[in-house]
Amino acid sequence: MFNGMGMRGCGPHGRHRMHAMWGRGRHGWGGEHGGGEGRGRRRMFDGGELRLVLLSLIVEQPRHGYDLIREIEERTGGAYAPSPGVIYPTLTLLEDMGLIEEAKDDGARKLFAITEAGKAHLAERAEEAEALLARLADLGAMREKTDGAPIRRAIGNLRSVLQHRLSRDDVDSDLLHAAAALIDEAAQKIERLK
Repeated sequence: MFNGMGMRGCGPHGRHRMHAMWGRGRHGWGGEHGGGEGRGRRRMFDGGELRLVLLSLIVEQPRHGYDLIREIEERTGGAYAPSPGVIYPTLTLLEDMGLIEEAKDDGARKLFAITEAGKAHLAERAEEAEALLARLADLGAMREKTDGAPIRRAIGNLRSVLQHRLSRDDVDSDLLHAAAALIDEAAQKIERLK
């Protein structure tokens, strides 16, 4: 994970995994919510991938937009939840493409069900869809591993010490480099743990 190359060693979606580990989300520890998308952060899914994820969830059972957000959040252990501003336009696009349709529902919210064309589209891209759902599960597993109380305490400790020490007047580039070297050394040692 830490290999001297920043987050590149974390795989294609290492940034989200690292945010989950270091608590960089907007909604508490590891909360990587969709509201952060588009502000310099890489999205969890591109548009085509998100369409496949939503189709995969809708084929399981008809769902409302909010249900889809909640289901993705649950599958990632709370590490990621797409924003309504991403989900609802994607649902509209899927409906325009004829891949989903509004299902009968007594509630006020719009319930979506997959169409035959949607099932065919999903079947054609089944392997990719499975990989995307596995990505959600992997993020959830990563969140579970890194969300333990001792890790939270240690990371909080590190954050507090850095903020306190680096806010003093005597901070110079030598001190910054020395602190960074200690953090890098700790990261390398953690990487080698078995």
